[in-house]
Amino acid sequence: MSAKKAYRRTSHAVYLCDYHLVLPTKYRRAIFDTVLWEYTHKKLLEICEYYPRLYIHEANHDKDHIHLSISIPPQMPVGKVVGLIKTNTARGIKQQFPHLKKIYWGNDGIWSDGYFVSTIGVDADVIKRYIHQQGTEDTAQTALLFDQDS
Repeated sequence: MSAKKAYRRTSHAVYLCDYHLVLPTKYRRAIFDTVLWEYTHKKLLEICEYYPRLYIHEANHDKDHIHLSISIPPQMPVGKVVGLIKTNTARGIKQQFPHLKKIYWGNDGIWSDGYFVSTIGVDADVIKRYIHQQGTEDTAQTALLFDQDS
């Protein structure tokens, strides 16, 4: 994503709900290689095609986890999106890469139950400045404050 934030719109909301997600593999097993990552990345893009209000800005991996910078609409709980991603990627991965059945025998999932999430958004100083300046500038202040780089 560029330095300028991308506001998204629905019929009744304008929002910037970007998150950094880290999804570790079950037992932190080092399963990701280039081929598995390429397949997983393809599955992530398919999820975004099916749910067009989800948007992945960046995605990458290490051997035992993946990182996503993702935009999630305010109507969708983050935990539900994490579950959606884990369910839809795990099913395809275990079918496409049967050797993982040996690593995770007796277990349907490849993902740990846990995850890390952090918001990515407008800088706190920008919000403070916006609130402080209420009533002191013209009505275009929202666009001016939030569209500038801080």
